Amino acid sequence: MIIFLFSGKLLAQTDTTQLREVKVFSTPIPKVKTLIPTQQVSASDFKRYNANSVADAIHNFSGVNIKDYGGIGGLKTVSVRSLGENHTGVLYDGVQINDAQNGQIDLGKLSLDDVQEIILYNGQPAEICQPARTYAFASVLAIKTIHPQLNSNKPYQIKATIKGGSFGLINPSLQWQQKLAESWSMVVNGNWQNATGKYKYKVDGDGSDTLTIRKNGDITSFGTDASLFWAKDDSNKLSFRINYYNSEQGLPGAIIFYSSSSNQRLWNKDVFLQTGYDKKWVNGLHLLLNTKVSQNYIRYLDPDFLNQQGELDQRYTQHEYYQSAALSYKVYPNLELSYASDISLNDLSTNQSNYAYPIRFTWLNVFAGALKLGRLNVQGNILNTRINEWVKKGKAAPSKSIYSPTFMLTIEPFTNPDFQLRAFYKDIYRIPTFNDLYYTNVGIRTLKPEFAEQYNIGFTFSKAFTQILDYATITTDIYYNNVKDKIIAIPSKDINTWSMFNLGKVDIRGLDLSLKTQTPLGENWKVILSGNYTYQEALDVTDSKSSVYLNQIPYTPKHTLAINAGINDERVSLYYNQIYCSSRYYTSQNLPEYFVPGFSISDASLTYKFSLNKFLATASAEVNNLFNKSYAIIRSFPMPGRSVRFTFQITI
Repeated sequence: MIIFLFSGKLLAQTDTTQLREVKVFSTPIPKVKTLIPTQQVSASDFKRYNANSVADAIHNFSGVNIKDYGGIGGLKTVSVRSLGENHTGVLYDGVQINDAQNGQIDLGKLSLDDVQEIILYNGQPAEICQPARTYAFASVLAIKTIHPQLNSNKPYQIKATIKGGSFGLINPSLQWQQKLAESWSMVVNGNWQNATGKYKYKVDGDGSDTLTIRKNGDITSFGTDASLFWAKDDSNKLSFRINYYNSEQGLPGAIIFYSSSSNQRLWNKDVFLQTGYDKKWVNGLHLLLNTKVSQNYIRYLDPDFLNQQGELDQRYTQHEYYQSAALSYKVYPNLELSYASDISLNDLSTNQSNYAYPIRFTWLNVFAGALKLGRLNVQGNILNTRINEWVKKGKAAPSKSIYSPTFMLTIEPFTNPDFQLRAFYKDIYRIPTFNDLYYTNVGIRTLKPEFAEQYNIGFTFSKAFTQILDYATITTDIYYNNVKDKIIAIPSKDINTWSMFNLGKVDIRGLDLSLKTQTPLGENWKVILSGNYTYQEALDVTDSKSSVYLNQIPYTPKHTLAINAGINDERVSLYYNQIYCSSRYYTSQNLPEYFVPGFSISDASLTYKFSLNKFLATASAEVNNLFNKSYAIIRSFPMPGRSVRFTFQITI
C-alpha cells in the first residue's frame, strides 16, 4: 500500500515549503470482515497452490469438495457444504456460466490466464446491486478477469507463457493488453493445450503392486477470449466480451482390477458474447445491465455401444439468451434498496430420436434492502422465480412460481473493530436440469425443485501487527443445511438410460475454520502460513426405518484439512501445500464393501522472477503429489501419481 501526502493551502499563513512524497509500505490483510462467509484467491497466489485451472485454485477453500475424475482432462466439479454441484453458481465477470442440460460446470477447463481473482461466497455476494441470478444459488463462485491498468507511457502489455511437463503436456498462451484511447482498452487471450493424459496408477486393496498406464485420457483444446472496455471513470463503465472454446478428449472409464476398455470420446464447441454496463450517480442511484448470448455444442461417441448401429453417437446443442437489469438507490446514507430482474430463454436440441426438444423461460425478480446502524449491518431480500417450459414431444414439466427469502447480519460487539459476529439464513432450491426432466422417455416431467435451507453463524478476527507478525486472521463458521426433495438418479436398462425422482431429506451439519498469518524474516523475506479445516456430517434422515437412516451421504468426507506454507522475497518464492481428506463411502450404505479410503497429498512449487533484456520474466517448477501416493477421489477413477510442470513467462 502506498500513501501519498501532498501540501495544501493554509488560510492562517503563506508557506512555500513543499512536502516530499512519502511512501509507506505495508502488507494488505486478507479480507475476512464480510457480511457472509467469503474466501478469495488472487492471481498472485495461484503458484502457491500449484493451480493450473479454476478447480486447482479453490481446492484449499473450507467447505469445498472438488470431485475429480482424474487426469489433466478429467471432469472437475465443486460441491460446497455438501449441497451438490448444481447448487453453486459460477459467475464470469458477474454473469453466470450456464449449462441447462446437466447443470454441472467443468472447472478443469477454465483457464487462469485471464483471471485476476476468484471469490467463493457462501449464500450470495453482499453487494446489493447485482443480477437476480446471483441471489438464486446456495453459493456463488465469482471469477473476475483482468482489466487493463495502462497509461500513455506504457499503452500496451504482452504476456507470453509456455507450460510443459507430465502427461505430455504442452500449453502455450498469449495475452495482449492495449490502451486504445483515453477511455478505451482491450485484452485478447489465446490458449492452446495438448496432452496425452497417460499416467501410471495402482489400485489399492487388490493385494498387488502392479502399476499400469491410464489410457484414453488425452486432450487437445483451444480457447480464445477478447474483451473491450470503456471507462469514463470508476462510476461509469462498459464492457464487451467474446469467448470461444473448442476441445476433443478421451474419456477414461472406471478401472475394475486394472481393466478399462473405455474408448469414448467427447467434443466441445462453446461460444458466448457478453456485455455489461455499470453506472453510479452521485445521488446514490446505481444501474447495472448485463446481456449474454451463448451456444454450447457437445458430441459424445461410444464406439463400443451394443445397439443396432454398433455405436452411440449423441450430439447436443443448447442456446441461452439472457438479459439482466439491477437498480439500487441509497434512500439515506445508511439505507439502500434495490430491485433486480433477469430473464433467460434456454433450448436444447439433439440428433436423438423421440427427444422432447425442451425450451425453458425463466424470470427472476428480487427485492433487497441493506441497513447499517452503527456497528450493526443488516441485509435481506426476497427472490421470486417463475419458470415456464415447452416441449415438442411429450408433456412439459409444470410451470413454477417460487419465493425464496434471505436474511443476513453482522455486528461488531465491541468498540475494537477487529472482532465481528455474523449470521445468515437463506432458503433456496435447484431447478431440475433438462437431463433430469427429459433425458429419456422414462423420466418424470413433474420432478420437483430441490429445496435447501441454510443456517450459518460465525465470527471473524483480523488484526495487523508491527513486530513479530504482519497480520493474523481467524474465521469460524458453524452451519446447518436442511435439504428436501433431493433429486435422485438411478440407472434403468443401461448407463445411458436413467430414471429421476424426488426422495427424502438430508441434514448437513458442519464447521469451517480458517487461519492466515504472515511474518517477516530478515529484511526482505516473509513467511506465509494458511490453514483451512472443514468438518461435515451429511446424514440421510428420510426414513427412520430405513437401513440408510443416519448414514453419511455418498462421497462426503467428515474431515478435510488444507495447509499452505511458503517463504518469499521480491524474486524467489517457495511453497508447500498439504491436503488431507478423510475416508468416505460411495453409496448411502456405509458398509465396508463401499468404503473409499482417505488420502493425504503434498505439492510443492518454486518460482523465480528476473530481468531478461529489461523485460520481467518468471520461471517456475511445480511438483504435484510429491510423495507419489496412490489415491482416488471418485471410486474406480485413480488419480495420477507424482507429476511435474514447468512454466516460463515473459512480460513485454
